[in-house]
Amino acid sequence: MGDPIEILKWYMTAGIEEICADSPVNFLQKETNMSSVGGERPATSVLAQASQAAYSNARDLCLQAETLSELRKMVENFEGCSLKFSANSTVFGYGHEHAQLMIIGEAPGADEDRIGQPFVGRSGHLLDKMIEAIGLTREACYITNVLPWRPPGNRTPTDGEVSVCLPFLQRQINLIKPKIILLLGASAANAVLNNGESISKLRGHFTDYQMSDGSAVPTIASFHPAYLLRAPAQKAKAWSDFLRIKKYLTEV
Repeated sequence: MGDPIEILKWYMTAGIEEICADSPVNFLQKETNMSSVGGERPATSVLAQASQAAYSNARDLCLQAETLSELRKMVENFEGCSLKFSANSTVFGYGHEHAQLMIIGEAPGADEDRIGQPFVGRSGHLLDKMIEAIGLTREACYITNVLPWRPPGNRTPTDGEVSVCLPFLQRQINLIKPKIILLLGASAANAVLNNGESISKLRGHFTDYQMSDGSAVPTIASFHPAYLLRAPAQKAKAWSDFLRIKKYLTEV
């Protein structure tokens, strides 16, 4: 098999996001008949193999990072996600290294990709105002995304892209050790909490995130600021989520 990174580059250029296996599989057969006579499993797609290799590489790299600065360099040098080759910038997290409140979105947008910082466009300005309304500042928080690279055209990230980048986010959480995590939008919440719930079901209550050391950090999901700009009537619900964060931080 060729170099997985070069293969991913070719797929991205060709606009291919899914690939069939090397041989057809009859899913009407019983599971015991799925393998060949020689006992081999059906071929795994080259793209799936490359994604798995990239995930393993990212996970192993993260374990070596003892500081956010070291982790940033690793992310900037990482070439296991095809999104990097279409993005202008690697958008790493921004803020206090020991922030009580960590804020996580889905992925950088056009403004973030251009400037190289998370949440700097219109949605970022709204987020800043909401943070300030509960007595905090942007610099006192730590703000990041599940993905450090912008998907082309702001499309929804694939499961493979999220899975490859997730170890970098998880390492950020472990290094910062926040008191509470705010998850903006269903995509970010689903990735961090590993579920498929809608934002309407997730928001409004706390859910624990399990750290690598076994400890738990409470998370609260809320609407993404970009959604609030399109649906301002939902701002009252988002404000109630921020008030829950303020109450929690005053009590811990």
